Amino acid sequence: MAATVLACRTPGLIHFVIFSWYVFTVWHNVSITASGRHPGTQSYGGRWKYLTFLDLFLQTAFFGLCFLTDVTRHFFPKLGRGAPASFLTDLRDTILAVLALPVGSFVVLSFWLLYAYDRELVYPRFLDDIIPQWLNHAMHTVILPLLLVELYIIPHRFPSRKKGILGLTLFSGLYVAWVFWIHHVSGVWVYPILGFLSPLGRGIFLAAASLTMVPLYFLGEKLNTLLWGQLKKKKNK
Repeated sequence: MAATVLACRTPGLIHFVIFSWYVFTVWHNVSITASGRHPGTQSYGGRWKYLTFLDLFLQTAFFGLCFLTDVTRHFFPKLGRGAPASFLTDLRDTILAVLALPVGSFVVLSFWLLYAYDRELVYPRFLDDIIPQWLNHAMHTVILPLLLVELYIIPHRFPSRKKGILGLTLFSGLYVAWVFWIHHVSGVWVYPILGFLSPLGRGIFLAAASLTMVPLYFLGEKLNTLLWGQLKKKKNK
């Protein structure tokens, strides 16, 4: 019995710690934004034009939702067995599958690949004097391990592939449109690398980057199945 109670509380504690970490990280990011030291704040769209910044808020909202779901199940058991908890659980699983996992993984992998090739294309050296190293890793490194922890501690029900890929495609399309709109209004490309490419090359680069998220979606689905597939089958019997 004690082991069961501990198993129920452990994910909630982990979610609380991760959510607190993201709130702390967001607070420091907002402080930098408010100071006006980051050059991105001085152009159209502010820091909201950066996928990294958007993803940070996405991860914060996701783990906040995870913690809210845990609190609902633990402290309000009647709600935990009813429609409200079911809605929260479905929403949590959908956000993880469609946005948090593929987008978060893409941010980490694409950033460090471009950084290794030429950091000036994605994270110029002058940012080292503005953004502390730990905060850079909080936005571009720690995200992926925390998502893997989430996959490990709780089983998630992924939506159908059709709905999942459609949702991810919609998000990618909206962000690419946002990037082009910012350039249309301000004449500035969100990422320096886009300024070095021809129109055709720019289109190919953005399309390839968007398509890269699809295998990341499949990878998340596969990992979830490897970790929890047998458990789900037992529940279905």
